Amino acid sequence: MGLHPLEFSECYLDSPGFREKIKAHEAELDKTNRFIKELYKDGKNLINATKQLALAQRKFAHSLGEFQFEYIGDAKTDDERCIDESLQEFSNFLKNLEDQRELMMRNITETLMKPLEKFRKEQLGSAKEERKKYEKETEKYYSSLEKLLNMSAKKKEPQLQEADNLVETMRQHFQEESLDYVCKLQEIQERKKFDCVEPMLAFFQTVFTFYHQGYELANDFNHYKKALQINIQNTRSRFEGTRVEVFELMKRIREVPQEYRQTSPISSEGYLYVQEKRPPPFGSSWVKRYCTFVKEQKILHMVTFDHRSGGKIGETESVTLKSCVRKTTDMLDRRFCLDIEITDRPGTVLTVQSLSEDDHKFWIHAMGGKEPVGQYLGKTHLKERGIDAQLDDVGLSFVKNAISAIETRGINDQGLYRVVGVSSKVQKLLSLMIDEKSNDVDLSTCEDWDVKTVTSTLKLYMRSLPEPLMTYGLYKDFIAPAKGGSPESRSQAIHCLVHKLPEKNRLVLGLLMKHLATVAAHSKLNLMTVANLGVVFGPTLMRPQEDTVAAIMDLKFQNIVVEILIEQHEKIFGDVPDASSPGLSAPTRQSKKLSVRQNRPLAVYNPKSVDLQTVSPTSPDVGSNSDEASLGSNESVSSQSSGATASETPPEKANHAPLLASLSSGDSPGACIAVAASWLNSGALTKVGSDGDKTEDGVTGGGGKKAMAVYPCEAEHDSELSFQVGAIFSAVAPSREPGWLEGELEGKRGLIPENYVEML
Repeated sequence: MGLHPLEFSECYLDSPGFREKIKAHEAELDKTNRFIKELYKDGKNLINATKQLALAQRKFAHSLGEFQFEYIGDAKTDDERCIDESLQEFSNFLKNLEDQRELMMRNITETLMKPLEKFRKEQLGSAKEERKKYEKETEKYYSSLEKLLNMSAKKKEPQLQEADNLVETMRQHFQEESLDYVCKLQEIQERKKFDCVEPMLAFFQTVFTFYHQGYELANDFNHYKKALQINIQNTRSRFEGTRVEVFELMKRIREVPQEYRQTSPISSEGYLYVQEKRPPPFGSSWVKRYCTFVKEQKILHMVTFDHRSGGKIGETESVTLKSCVRKTTDMLDRRFCLDIEITDRPGTVLTVQSLSEDDHKFWIHAMGGKEPVGQYLGKTHLKERGIDAQLDDVGLSFVKNAISAIETRGINDQGLYRVVGVSSKVQKLLSLMIDEKSNDVDLSTCEDWDVKTVTSTLKLYMRSLPEPLMTYGLYKDFIAPAKGGSPESRSQAIHCLVHKLPEKNRLVLGLLMKHLATVAAHSKLNLMTVANLGVVFGPTLMRPQEDTVAAIMDLKFQNIVVEILIEQHEKIFGDVPDASSPGLSAPTRQSKKLSVRQNRPLAVYNPKSVDLQTVSPTSPDVGSNSDEASLGSNESVSSQSSGATASETPPEKANHAPLLASLSSGDSPGACIAVAASWLNSGALTKVGSDGDKTEDGVTGGGGKKAMAVYPCEAEHDSELSFQVGAIFSAVAPSREPGWLEGELEGKRGLIPENYVEML
């Protein structure tokens, strides 16, 4: 049973049982007081611990936000860019979460801590005060009562009456205090049920609100999380492909290092020990230096570098080579030595020692002006299999045969194109299919060759071609759009580039992309998404001419190009781009809200520079869509720069009207080039100099190269130039800012977007 109720009538009896009931109530209030004090203390500890947690979380979030991944190469993929930005996203998420936690802590203080402390001090504190008064009145009443009862009966009546009145007054005070105290006890016993629990309910509501906010943040984060998981998976897949290529390259270099040593046609590099002669009796010493020999100028640059001293680099010394002679061991008791005669110090001979016999030969040939022994030999490893694959009618027939077989027999096979066939069978099948005498096998019905062998053979055929399907010449052009710009600009640039490929290459590539789109459409069963197919076919369809780690780092961009080709194969291979397509409009420039020019996304695909003076206006290719005449796409869908059209040509630019009309009327790039060329050849394109005179070539004077604007541009900063189509810039030179040039126009020098002009 709980506490007994305190009856007011019992205040007059003040029985021992009544006193026991009061003690029970008092004990309960004491327990409640201790509970609230302990709870308040624990609450303070909780708040302090949470504040420490919040500080740790914020520090963790700050660390996440401050770090940035460095990447290898000159650009990031979209996936890498998202992964790089993910740390900032994580940081912001944690900061938002901690903002909600801080709000929760403030609410807990207001809704739990303060109300509990107020109840303890005001209600339980007042009960204590009432208890003291009750005990004091009890003591006074019973003391006066005992005193009265001990009074002698012989006292005079007035004295007895006065004593009786005094005791009666004390009894009334005692009973009134007893009534108040009993009422207070029962009131607090009832009040604590809501005055204590209501703040706790508010506390939990605050906690639930915090977790709900966390749930909402998680919901908002969910879309980003899923996208990031795809970015991570794509990056991991590309990493696997890149790692395989890197290991293959390392293996080839390890087997024949001399074939890969010489990577530059203009210089030779490596370590040499240089003899430094000292006056007698100190003799001479040999110092290791890293040497770079520039062949054309015959200059040898030498820098001291000792790996054992922490890799400290010394000063660079440069000498001009006159001759190089092998030094025999009978002249010097050291092997692999050369005597170098220096022109800038007549009579001075520099003795150097190479690292090995092969290294010795390498330096002799390099410094003697002969071709280096270690000159790069190209993609010889593709011919190691002894397969002479060609992009001819036989090859085209095999591609169609293989695609038909794969789509008929194995379109739903898991890991299609990823699961490889047995190497010997693959080479045997390829040899069979490219042999005109035995290539009549229908792979769709022939069960002798399983699907994985057919897919591996198709990939091997593509890799064994003398030149990749997307050609060496267009490799950098295809890679460039994948390194930046919007998805639309990438698609437009690649669309134009595909139509620069030789006809047979474009035909085979179109067949293959249509087939890969069909494979991707069955990805729920075969697990080969567009991204997975990009990883498989990126290095198969496009390769640089030289094997380097830097080139392998571009594999991820090869994959992106293939993904675009697969996803948009119908448009890319079905429509021929023309000059009026969005792909040939001016590159989009960032809005003026950006104050830092380096942050602008510039067009990353530049059409090939064309020497206008070499294009004849009567050339049969002018106005056609031939490979030679067509220009590639630029970055954006439409120009956001304002500029005058042909009909709005300012008076001082009246001579440019035919060119402006040609550029704005939708003529093919070839026609525009022809108009400009005819003007240049006829001297019609003139510009008045600052002194009012025309220069010999009709262009404002000024040294350096010249360039012509092919798109209008309005300056967004004081350091930039505004110009219209056809404007001629003089003294054009590269700028320190990537994607920009410096040049002069109408006496003013400033910055020019590189992809808005063509060099003359």
